[in-house]
Formats: sequence, structure tokens, C-alpha cells
Amino acid sequence: MTNTPEQLNNGHEAGIESQKTAAEQLEKLSRTLERTGEHSPESGEKSAEKARIEALESAISVESGGKEKAVNNHKPSPAVRRGSISKSQKDASYKRTMKHVQTELSPGSRAFSKVIHIKAVEKASDAIGSTIARPDAMLAGAVSAFILTLGLYVMAKTLGYQLSGFETIGAFIIGWVCGITYDYFRLIITGKKS
Repeated sequence: MTNTPEQLNNGHEAGIESQKTAAEQLEKLSRTLERTGEHSPESGEKSAEKARIEALESAISVESGGKEKAVNNHKPSPAVRRGSISKSQKDASYKRTMKHVQTELSPGSRAFSKVIHIKAVEKASDAIGSTIARPDAMLAGAVSAFILTLGLYVMAKTLGYQLSGFETIGAFIIGWVCGITYDYFRLIITGKKS
């Protein structure tokens, strides 16, 4: 809802007029108070108190009426804002949140957090996590490395062979390839990523 300059001026003038009328009422009540105070001291105190209360009530009602008009004339606050959130607003919110969280970390954790939350590091981590370092592939690699290395170690001990050290890495690669293949076929069949 947009207001024209004429409506804004009318609202401002109405607020000024209402303040003037409140001031005039206050003067009238104070004159009445002085006159009644001269006639009887006890009734003067009662009427003075009554006049003060009436003046305050009229002033409050005039002020609240002026504030309501003033509030209606202004733009909505950011909390009432409509529409989608822009990229700059998301970035600013992210930075504020990160600073707030990092202030609560220990110095070592804070330094580590600052390093891993650099834009380039985050993007590289996301790219690697969505391609090579898939959770199923990593799990399959680790499990196969354990099982195959254990099996090779037992066979080498019983047959008298010596291990070279590449067995664990090779077993991990075999398990990782199996895990990536599983992820790929599951994506083709179900159409959903894990």
C-alpha cells in the first residue's frame, strides 16, 4: 500500500492539529483547576487530580492516534518483507552465523573452522564429496580393505610369504570401486542419491 505525498502531508497535519487540541484541552483543564482550587481546598485537590487524569488520558489517546497514522504511512519492516531472499542476504546471514558460532569455539577449533570454511575449500570439499568420496564407496573401501588385508595376512603367515604393504591400499581401491559401482547402479535404478 503506497501513500501519495498528499496523504502523508494530511496525516502529518492531522497529527499536529491533534497535538494542538490536546494542548488546548490541557490549558482549559488547568484554568478550570485553578478556579475550582480557589473555592474549596479539598474539592480543589480532587478536581485537580481528576483534571490531571483527564488530561493524561486525552494526551495518550491523541499520541496513540498519531502513532497509528505514522505507522501506517511507513514502509513495512524487514521482518514483514515479502519475496525471496537474495544471494547477498544469504551470504550476510551465513557470515553472521559463522562469526557467532566461531566465538564460542576454542582457539584451535576456531582456527580450523576458519580454514575449512573458506569458500574455495568448501567448494572443493563439496565437489569431492559428491563425486569420489561418496559415503557408500568409502565404507565399502574400508570394509574390503579390512577383510581382504586380514585374509591376505593370514594366508601369507601360513604359507610363509612376506607382505609388501600395498595390500591394504589395493584392497581399499577394490572396495571403493565396488562402492562407486553400487552407487551408480542404485542411482540408475531408483533415481535417488543417497
